[in-house]
Amino acid sequence: MKHDLAKEPPSRELLEQLIDESHLEDFINKRSPAFKERNLDIAKLTKKKAIDLMMEEPNLIRRPLVLGKGKAVFGYQPDEYDSIASKK
Repeated sequence: MKHDLAKEPPSRELLEQLIDESHLEDFINKRSPAFKERNLDIAKLTKKKAIDLMMEEPNLIRRPLVLGKGKAVFGYQPDEYDSIASKK
């Protein structure tokens, strides 16, 4: 099922479950105009601040966001999608 993250972003609770603070760069879209406009430094972001920014500007979420049972993949990683689908 596909949906537009800009119109229907994931909940704060879901992002809190999925995002690993030690690897914020895996979850933030550094190519997003919003990232560039804000001149963000991922090394200085906390998980809470990153999620606050993502809730305010969903285009900061690395896409696609593919959810499977017990796992999520942020960004274009087609080899990972099959592993998520097979965990049903």
